[in-house]
Amino acid sequence: MKTPILYVLIILGLTACQPTGNQAQRDVFYTCSMDPQVIESKPGSCPICKMPLTAVKKDAAQRQSGLMLSDQQIQLANIRTAPLSNHEMGNEIQLTGKLSVDQNRQWTVSSRVMGRIEKLYFKNAGDIIRKGDVVYEIYSEDLNLAIREYQLALNKKNSFKTEKFDMDRIVQSVRNKMKLYGLSESQIEKITAQSEQSNVVKITSSVSGTIATIDLKEGDYVMEGGSVYHLADYSTLWAEAQVFIDDLPKIKEGMRVGLSFPGLVEKKSSGLISFVNPELGAGSQINLVRVEVNNADGLLKVGMQVDFSVLLHTFKALAVPTDAVLIDEHGATVWKKVGKNHFESVAVQTGVETSSYTQITAGLNNGDTVVISGAYLMNSEYTFKKGFSPMEESDAAKM
Repeated sequence: MKTPILYVLIILGLTACQPTGNQAQRDVFYTCSMDPQVIESKPGSCPICKMPLTAVKKDAAQRQSGLMLSDQQIQLANIRTAPLSNHEMGNEIQLTGKLSVDQNRQWTVSSRVMGRIEKLYFKNAGDIIRKGDVVYEIYSEDLNLAIREYQLALNKKNSFKTEKFDMDRIVQSVRNKMKLYGLSESQIEKITAQSEQSNVVKITSSVSGTIATIDLKEGDYVMEGGSVYHLADYSTLWAEAQVFIDDLPKIKEGMRVGLSFPGLVEKKSSGLISFVNPELGAGSQINLVRVEVNNADGLLKVGMQVDFSVLLHTFKALAVPTDAVLIDEHGATVWKKVGKNHFESVAVQTGVETSSYTQITAGLNNGDTVVISGAYLMNSEYTFKKGFSPMEESDAAKM
């Protein structure tokens, strides 16, 4: 009798050590590697891409609250954080425009005498010309005549020291003529020191800028005042947008405007409306507004699209970048940093929303560090590891 009873006890003990079917089932979920938002409790195919679902086992670490990430994961997912702070909010008018050249920062390098262009020192649009650079060589009869007159006046200066001839005034008069023809002071000094002078004269630039257009070729003849180069300074650009007549009364000079640039997600700027066109075009129901944009880094290009955000009736409020707020059927959540590489999903209540920021009315405090980039990837990683969304964990915690 003892032997059968002993076998029964051993079998019962082994059975007690094995997890029940329900427990094993709770420790495994099935998801899709291509669509991690798909979570199933049993094997099958992904309803989106039809691939077989992958079994994922929950371990003790995965049952911890929040999400732990490695330094490499944070870097690869481009996860960035920032403290919650006050931002300017208000009713928003959105406009679309383009970048153009600042007309106040354009110059022309022109010829001051008639002649033939023998050589161009800059031959490509986009090249940068500095003030004082030699930009072209010209053969000009008028300029050569002025140089010969100057040399002759210098040679005769010591020969006419009478009251009737003031050679200093004559020499200075010819010097002034050469300056008007485009010669610099240093070039005139070289002519003074030389007895012989080439018939081809080098002309320097009196301004700095980037070449927008080259208007002549080597060998072309140029008239007095003819353009050789058009230069522009692209360190400041104009952002110009069109406003419908219904919104025109709301737009005033001096209003601050937020600017964003499709294709340059990280590039943000702002400025003041510097110009509102005083009249509508014939038969037009739209008007032009302009903002000056700093482009010291050179990332912005003429012709690029720019999105305007004009805030009306502004006020200060706690807000996060709009992309930081995740919204699903459970509500709005934000990822909050609670420790080194440790993040938790926090349910929040939102208020006024603009294209850049969303007001937070409850759920976070001033100074809390929140994830402003990579929040969607963190949600996917959380769901893939734990088998349910972060909002479900928040709901469970409330219960």
